[in-house]
Amino acid sequence: MLSPKHIERFPGSRVLHIAIPALVLLGGRLIADESEDQLAAYDASIVQSDREHWAYMPVRRPQVPAVDDPEWIRTPIDNFILVKLEQQGWRPAPAAQPYDLLRRLYLDLIGLPPTIAQQGRFLANPTAEQFDEQVDQLLRQKGYGERWARHWLDLARYAESNGYERDAEKRHVWRYRDYVIDALNEDKPYDRFILEQLAGDELTDRSTETVLATSFYRLGSWDDEPADFAQYRHDQIDDIIRTTSQVFLGLSMGCARCHDHKFDALTMLDYYRMSAIMAPMKRPARDADIPAGSIEQLEQIAERDRVIEGLRNQQQKLRASFRDEFLTSGLSTLEQKVLSAFMIPVAERNSQQKQLVTTHQAELDQQLEAAFPPHTKHRFDDFQRRITQLQEQTPDLPKGYFLLEERNKPPRSYLLLRGRAASPGPEVQPGLPTVLVREQPSFHEHERSTGRRLVFAKWIAHAKNPLTARVIVNRVWQYHFGEGIVRTPSDFGVMGDSPTHPELLDWLAYWFVNDANWSLKKLHRLIACSNTYRMSKASNSEYAQADPANRLLWRFPYQRLQVEAIRDSILASSGRLNRKMYGPGVKLDIPEVVIESHADRNIWEASGREEQSRRTVYAFVKRSIVVPMLEVLDFCDTTRSAEKRNITSVSPQALTLFNGDFVTQQAKYLAERVIREVGDDPTAQVAHAWQLALCRLPNDEEHRAMADFLETETQRSISELNEGEVLTADRAHRRALVQVCRVIYNLNEFSYPN
Repeated sequence: MLSPKHIERFPGSRVLHIAIPALVLLGGRLIADESEDQLAAYDASIVQSDREHWAYMPVRRPQVPAVDDPEWIRTPIDNFILVKLEQQGWRPAPAAQPYDLLRRLYLDLIGLPPTIAQQGRFLANPTAEQFDEQVDQLLRQKGYGERWARHWLDLARYAESNGYERDAEKRHVWRYRDYVIDALNEDKPYDRFILEQLAGDELTDRSTETVLATSFYRLGSWDDEPADFAQYRHDQIDDIIRTTSQVFLGLSMGCARCHDHKFDALTMLDYYRMSAIMAPMKRPARDADIPAGSIEQLEQIAERDRVIEGLRNQQQKLRASFRDEFLTSGLSTLEQKVLSAFMIPVAERNSQQKQLVTTHQAELDQQLEAAFPPHTKHRFDDFQRRITQLQEQTPDLPKGYFLLEERNKPPRSYLLLRGRAASPGPEVQPGLPTVLVREQPSFHEHERSTGRRLVFAKWIAHAKNPLTARVIVNRVWQYHFGEGIVRTPSDFGVMGDSPTHPELLDWLAYWFVNDANWSLKKLHRLIACSNTYRMSKASNSEYAQADPANRLLWRFPYQRLQVEAIRDSILASSGRLNRKMYGPGVKLDIPEVVIESHADRNIWEASGREEQSRRTVYAFVKRSIVVPMLEVLDFCDTTRSAEKRNITSVSPQALTLFNGDFVTQQAKYLAERVIREVGDDPTAQVAHAWQLALCRLPNDEEHRAMADFLETETQRSISELNEGEVLTADRAHRRALVQVCRVIYNLNEFSYPN
């Protein structure tokens, strides 16, 4: 029998050495003769010191610290930031310029720059109170959900194709993207957001929306022809376990699949308990998209379809009763070989005849119905009217891309030796990580499902879960400031980064749950209204030498915009942004040379120009071919949960933004807009283009440089004419203005806001 005395830790590691007196070799596999004792040993390996890791401790509200300079304080966030700076004898960076701060806020919350009118209203009275009102206004805009949904989609490994060799399209997966946008815009409480994605089909108020939310589980890559189906089934569950634990809990549960976690207090038993929670879910037959709705709605649809099937059978009988006579009547326009194929009994048709019947069945049906005698036609049409009426009374439900759990009798789950499906160990029941619970919960079966995921989801979304609130407030902080308070946002384990401001993290987590009632918009407002958020990016050589990573947050971090905000800002400033929301993904232009290199050259048909001008969150994401502009500007890896995007600085980025077809075309649109709105005055044109793109007027030096470039470029266009070519001064000026707009889009400030 295995017991705790058989378990030893290797020094400096969580790897367990297990003596095996109770294990025997059978067919080359290790089999436990007393599995309950073996599993008990796993639980016994978790000791009190494991539970004392900072991230596993209960969240309590710390005291807001007093500071020497209370005048700088606007929200409690400022207290926690300032007190650490004062301990170093430092001062926070001065406030950002109003126009820089306004652009920062707009790009941060909605991913679009403020219009000139919006700039004017704020800059006429740039007070702190007016800025707070700007925050509230932006949080009410639909663009907020579009901007912040993309952050969540990164975490959820969202894409619209399966990956692997065939990389087939996930036809209705976009409904999940639209669900996330709506959930954020409605400020759905985060605890409810969790419940819907993890157990939306098991909720008592189950609906189309909550079922579509469970698409979260099915978003990963999928191989439709794996070499080992049993093993691949567990690989799919592993993808779900890794993603779910990282996204919601900041735990790397996937590391415990083949052995106990080497560093964190997470055992193989913890992993396979979670696997047992997820195991009852399965993919629909033929990997089809399926209707999403409440149980009552699905039952109504099923009853409707049963009645419709009977009516269609009646219609088919009418066709059949008239078909033989019609086939020999000479009234059909079908070829004789097709008519002959229909007259041969089904069991006697060869492959060619079967193909002819399949191809021409609909055409024959139409001809039959047109040739019906009056009384037959009347009966047939009456059946059709009843079918149409039933379809109108009970419309089809939206189809979605999610997993099913159709029965409440779950499959058995086992601890897999070395993570191999072919090597099952002892049977495992569903449960939660031992280090986080003193007692395992009871998993009650539902009428139509096991109910396991609902228990799991409620535990994650519980106010007393020590990880959930800490993880999400840290993520929101990261997206505002570039780095989280914990700089490993999906790893709160012992090998993850310790929080730079642990008291602030806990204060925010407690406030988020107990004061803000899990409201993400309230959290955004608290952060954006702080003086910490309003700092400039001004550097300080002394501070930079002592704290080069800006861990104490002595200035606002310098960071590049994500590619979505870059592309959307270009479209907005050029006046070509299409604000249409929702629906299937938009296929952006991809150079032919990229498509030619793919095994299937018919995989991509670009959408129309107007559709391509929609926000980038609606761009179709195909795993085997990422749109080059998105890829070169560090789009996320969609094969796994992406906690943060890589930020690179490579030459193809400059080439894309300066010579790429998209930017070149949008520079033309911006030049046309400038001429249309301010006329032919070069001084006004430069200022207007600058303000549309950068949300401020150029200073004197910048204006002189642009004006000189505009004049030089105009003269160059004229001087480089070939013999016989004619170019008016006005036309040359317009060409030069396009180049000015192109330069503005490539200014460092455009992609790296102040």
